[in-house]
Amino acid sequence: MYTVTQRFLDTIVQSHTPVTEVTLFRADGVVETLPHTGGSVTVDRGQQCRRTCSVTIDDVSLIPRTARDKLSVYGAQLRIARGVDYGNGEQELVPVGVFRLDEVGGDVDEGPVTLQGKSLECIVSDDKFTQPYKATGTAVGAVTALIQRSIPGATVLTGSTVVDAAIGPRTFDVNADPWTAVTEVAAAIGAEVYANADGEFVIAELPDLLTTTPVWTIAAGEGGAYMQAVRSMSATNVYNGILARGENSETNTAPVQALVVDSDPNSPTYWDGPFGHRPDFYSSSTLTTTGQCTAAATLKLRAAQAPNASADITALPNPALEAGDVLRVVYPDGSAELHQAHSFPIDLGTDGGFVIKTISAKEGT
Repeated sequence: MYTVTQRFLDTIVQSHTPVTEVTLFRADGVVETLPHTGGSVTVDRGQQCRRTCSVTIDDVSLIPRTARDKLSVYGAQLRIARGVDYGNGEQELVPVGVFRLDEVGGDVDEGPVTLQGKSLECIVSDDKFTQPYKATGTAVGAVTALIQRSIPGATVLTGSTVVDAAIGPRTFDVNADPWTAVTEVAAAIGAEVYANADGEFVIAELPDLLTTTPVWTIAAGEGGAYMQAVRSMSATNVYNGILARGENSETNTAPVQALVVDSDPNSPTYWDGPFGHRPDFYSSSTLTTTGQCTAAATLKLRAAQAPNASADITALPNPALEAGDVLRVVYPDGSAELHQAHSFPIDLGTDGGFVIKTISAKEGT
């Protein structure tokens, strides 16, 4: 979760005045605040571009007609924030994303005008390789090089629990997707990569639901953020073991592999329990040691187990959340569960509830 004050967290569960801000970074270098009437930001860790936005404005004169217009889709970006107005002249705004402006359109006579954008992973993804590209060195170094190949000034942050390691050389073909390369290289050290709300790139482990302290409690009752919940379980596309394998012909490295399984006897997907054995498989030439195979398999297993329990939690909006955050949900009957945020919308126009789709629910106290 983005760092906010306790005052902010106390205010968002009370009646308050939300405030939003859209900043336009024009292709010509001019920066200006963009008046807007509504819109939303969607955060979804299941998508290649983790954040997408839709912003509505009234001024139909801003519908671009040439590449030189200020809302041109040839390099402009949007920085969006949402927060609270404390009513005494003070505001606290939280960034909810930096987006490449991809589409602008609307009724040229009456409006409204709609702006569509994607978070900065799309810049890396669209910069397809025009010649074979070799990723080498350490995983963090290779990921950083791939990102800064497309965005030279990009900030790349490494999570505190990530352990960097050398990878096997991996050559990506012409026309391959560089963001796919980023995710493959990061998996070698058990990490995922995404653009955060500030437009920085983060290399981090997916938080472990059982060992991570919840960042926010969604509680029923007075002073709580809970509004409603729908819960479900499904065994579709659920795996309880991942076999990760690596073989690198460029370095003549002997094949390596590691099988990581759900070893928690209290888990519904326990490897030796009634669920049975349901393995999935992952391979990459970046994996050259058993330890790397274990790290990659661990990352993949956390995601593969996740769909077995999910919920749609309707809560009062908290724009500081990040996909992957661990949440504690306290239901009206007093029971509590730990959930991991998977996706949610952030509205830019109202203070009504928002629905957090969660994965991997576990009993919590």
